[in-house]
Amino acid sequence: MSDSFTRRTLLQLAGASTLTAAMAGAVRAEGGALMPFIHRTQARDAMPAGELPFANRTPVRCGQAALRVRDLDAMIAYYRSAIGLHLLEKPDDRAVMGVPGTPLLHLVSRPNAPIEHQTEAGLFHIAFLMPTRLDLARWLMHAAQKRIPLTGFADHSVSEAIYLDDPEGNGLEIYSDRPTNTWQWRDGAVTMGTHQLDLDNIVGLVRKEHAPYAQAPDQLRIGHMHLRVGDIPSGRDFYERTIGLASTRGQSPHSAFLASGGYHHHLAINIWHSEGAGARSAESTGLDWFSLHVTQDELLAVQRERLSKEGAAVTNIEGGIEVADPWGTTLRLVKV
Repeated sequence: MSDSFTRRTLLQLAGASTLTAAMAGAVRAEGGALMPFIHRTQARDAMPAGELPFANRTPVRCGQAALRVRDLDAMIAYYRSAIGLHLLEKPDDRAVMGVPGTPLLHLVSRPNAPIEHQTEAGLFHIAFLMPTRLDLARWLMHAAQKRIPLTGFADHSVSEAIYLDDPEGNGLEIYSDRPTNTWQWRDGAVTMGTHQLDLDNIVGLVRKEHAPYAQAPDQLRIGHMHLRVGDIPSGRDFYERTIGLASTRGQSPHSAFLASGGYHHHLAINIWHSEGAGARSAESTGLDWFSLHVTQDELLAVQRERLSKEGAAVTNIEGGIEVADPWGTTLRLVKV
């Protein structure tokens, strides 16, 4: 497959004729404004083979996510084909998918569930982090060959991202991070933008000697979660002050980006389509729960104490605790 054919195919899959047009999908996915193309000298992956990305080596990091779905078998097939996840477990009414030894995505069967509307609080997207830029390139070639529908591409300065939706409308992001020593920080805020993605450069990484993308790499993880919420102050009060994530993008009335350990963001929240949204329905499709993995007993104890002082209904689960955010999205804090 030639680079030009791959590029044309990818644009067609994103419903666009040019890369500039394809950026519009990324703007919808991450907010902000279209920014001019910036030619970058691409740094090589600095991560040693087999090591987890920086996002998953911080004191708090993303763990797993669960989706309520109407057609369990179809969704299993999609995540196998589109992302390359393994089916790790399949009891009667759910499925656990991920990479060998690491569950990432739970699919919970709800055949008669109403579809959650995009103006309600809930999932904006689950972001799967490729361990290297080459892995992202191999996946892009796979997407082109499999004709997987895409919704946008973007260079976010700290990362390079491709957006898509699963068959039930759940947003997904597949991305890889640039080396952390290329990120630009000022006064506690990291520089992120929405620039044109250099598709040709990414696709050009793939050589004939590289194996085709058939399964997700073993180090694939959820790098961040992005949620729709009803208002930003309440969201920041819960996830920043109570849970203890730090703001990485300053103050905005429409969104917030929060992280642990100097990552650009483990969690984003926005009100772009959901301003004023109330409590979520537990019966609808969409995000059922997601987890943050906590590496220190002391940190989990502090989180538990803060939640208790706030009067939150905290439930003990294996390895940690479970609590609902202000809109009813279930968060699990799990010691690892």
